Amino acid sequence: MPHVAFTANIQRHVGCPQMEVVARTVREALEAVFAANPTARSYVLDDQAALRKHMSIYVDGCLIRDRSGARWHRRPPRHGLDDRRPVGQRGPR
Repeated sequence: MPHVAFTANIQRHVGCPQMEVVARTVREALEAVFAANPTARSYVLDDQAALRKHMSIYVDGCLIRDRSGARWHRRPPRHGLDDRRPVGQRGPR
């Protein structure tokens, strides 16, 4: 079951508690988060449903480079969207 986590920096602006979601894809995992927390959607995604420039998504520590979401059909790994770096964290490890 994918685990979704957000950085403390993002949580200063919008509450996004860590959560386990039932999802087959990255997009489905994000939609599950947004269903539980609709305010997070507009902070994470722009009006075209693309990832905002100040956000990053990591899956098992690997950066998802597609900001448009076109390739978010990829199945989340069994460890979750990110088991090491919260969504929004940038820079090298």
